[in-house]
Amino acid sequence: MGDPSCAVEDVEALHEIDTKKKRHLNVVLIGHVDAGKSTIGGQILFLSGQVDDRTIQRYEREARDRNRESWYMAYIMDTNEEERAKGKTVEVGRAHFETETTRFTILDAPGHKSYVPNMISGAAQADIGMLVISARKGEFETGYERGGQTREHVQLVKTLGVAKLLVVVNKMDDPTVNWSKERYNEIESKMIPFLKSSGYNVKKDVQFLPISGLLGSNMKTRLDNSTCPWWNGPCLFEALDTIEVPPKDPNGPFRMPILDKYKDMGTVVIGKVESGSVREGDSLLVMPIKAQVKVLAVYCNENKVSCAGPGENLLVRLSGIEEEDILSGFVLSSVVKPIPAITEFTAQLQILELLENTLFTARYEAVLHIHSVAEDCEIVELVKQIDPKTNKSLKNKKLHFAKNGDVVVCRVQVNNLICVEKFSDFPQLGRFTLRTKGKTVAVGKVIDLPSSTSTV
Repeated sequence: MGDPSCAVEDVEALHEIDTKKKRHLNVVLIGHVDAGKSTIGGQILFLSGQVDDRTIQRYEREARDRNRESWYMAYIMDTNEEERAKGKTVEVGRAHFETETTRFTILDAPGHKSYVPNMISGAAQADIGMLVISARKGEFETGYERGGQTREHVQLVKTLGVAKLLVVVNKMDDPTVNWSKERYNEIESKMIPFLKSSGYNVKKDVQFLPISGLLGSNMKTRLDNSTCPWWNGPCLFEALDTIEVPPKDPNGPFRMPILDKYKDMGTVVIGKVESGSVREGDSLLVMPIKAQVKVLAVYCNENKVSCAGPGENLLVRLSGIEEEDILSGFVLSSVVKPIPAITEFTAQLQILELLENTLFTARYEAVLHIHSVAEDCEIVELVKQIDPKTNKSLKNKKLHFAKNGDVVVCRVQVNNLICVEKFSDFPQLGRFTLRTKGKTVAVGKVIDLPSSTSTV
């Protein structure tokens, strides 16, 4: 006999079987503004049969009316009728598609500088990063040089736990490029050292491939020899299908950071399961406020399911809590082993690039981004400096300040209780970034929590 709490109607049971058969992965599209992220997202949906020809023709007409003819594919990702009807602005566009072996959710993250916090919330849910780079003359250079978004996005996704990266060199059909092998090789040779310095194992975790998002070239089917005689690698769908990501534990303590919430016959919370499983009827805690709640229903890709495991993006309807009592960054957590709630932790930080004429010292203030939390923080003590090559502490006198490139152990304090885990226990809930005045200044991981941590 199966678990009685998972007994469901036939339709739901069929859906359960289907979801168990295929793995589910979240792909975040990142890169500089205008690199072509939304166009690629739209083209993926069109090629996988999620959007019909008539819709595409309508978007093409709209784009032509606005003198933006090459934008019509982006309309698919950038306009979501259902969410408009709900009156909710979704800052990270979402869409679903399937290949032979995998169900994918595409998260289209904004590329503009002022939207980086929204990009963080998209990347916090992702298993795979698809870094979109424009091969068009001048556009790659703008995105890559200091101040461009390409660098910052790569550092952020690495910190937020996106272990695998597909580097998609887009706009290869552009007249300034014309599928040039030299241009492709130039971009690859400039990106590899930077990806290595961001912590990626390029041989194991990074794959490059050329495409045209607007034309759909090398996306669902491999490139034609007449278009590009030098490329004999996979197309985008093949590359996505064969990516291996580390498994998450369906039997671990339940953890789902809350990204958003709304009222709909109860309180509905939105998030991605990082550990454990959830089923209808479960009793859970909303941390850090320790509110006891009951699960009334679980939805995956808008389908009602009886249970769901790690990696899934869910809507969970709860009773026992009001929508206004929940904040983004709270965590739906198991009662037996709740997530720690703290106001201080010890971290290992790598300083990337401080603002000009700024020293990183005790009393330094920044905004801490960890999973779906954004909270003001202060560095209360610099403990020691670490040699990045050996990961051992440098035997220097008391550490008073740190500079760009330094790796330090420090104590971080926040004003309000937040939910975090030690990086060694839950990487996804123990990685963070520090931002000051709209710029990422440091990336880090939680290495220790106070022994008197608030849980129950």
